[in-house]
Amino acid sequence: MGLDFKEIITVGMVLFAVIDIVGTVPIIVDLRKKHGHIESEKASLVAGIIMIVFLFIGEEFLRLIGIDVHSFAVAGSFVLFFLALEMILGIRIYRDEEASSASIVPIAFPLIAGAGTMTTLLSLRSQYHAENIVIAIVLNIILVYVVLKSSSKIEKMLGKTGLGVVRKAFGVVLLAIAVKLFAANVKGLFV
Repeated sequence: MGLDFKEIITVGMVLFAVIDIVGTVPIIVDLRKKHGHIESEKASLVAGIIMIVFLFIGEEFLRLIGIDVHSFAVAGSFVLFFLALEMILGIRIYRDEEASSASIVPIAFPLIAGAGTMTTLLSLRSQYHAENIVIAIVLNIILVYVVLKSSSKIEKMLGKTGLGVVRKAFGVVLLAIAVKLFAANVKGLFV
């Protein structure tokens, strides 16, 4: 058992930055206005299950289609890089289709457990112990639940400027993580 609090904190911060639940508060508030009630418990639970399942079977799935973890991690570093650019520069590179209802889709998937999160999980799996990643996922899902439950209060408390600052700060963290992930895995492509 490789239980390591430093790893849990590092992975937790990475996932927090990628999920960007605080940065999605305006989207959540908008969905709540459009569709009424949001099932915070259901969305959080489904997102957590998707993430944990993908953490353990994602690598097998990649092997099945003939992709190694280093290649996926390098590709993941590019996804994280562009997500970070979106957060820092306030632009939208990736466009999602408009949601018709606010249940499992679009909150659990793809808002919380989207492509960026999945890529990040497999990339993290190549560097950290699975049990530490699972603990970090659970901690993030608890945080996601709290934010979903109190999204309107958070929006009022932080305001648009506060949300922008938090988003940009985590964008810089995510950018640094993307560079580190790329550097750690690019050598594995040429072995």
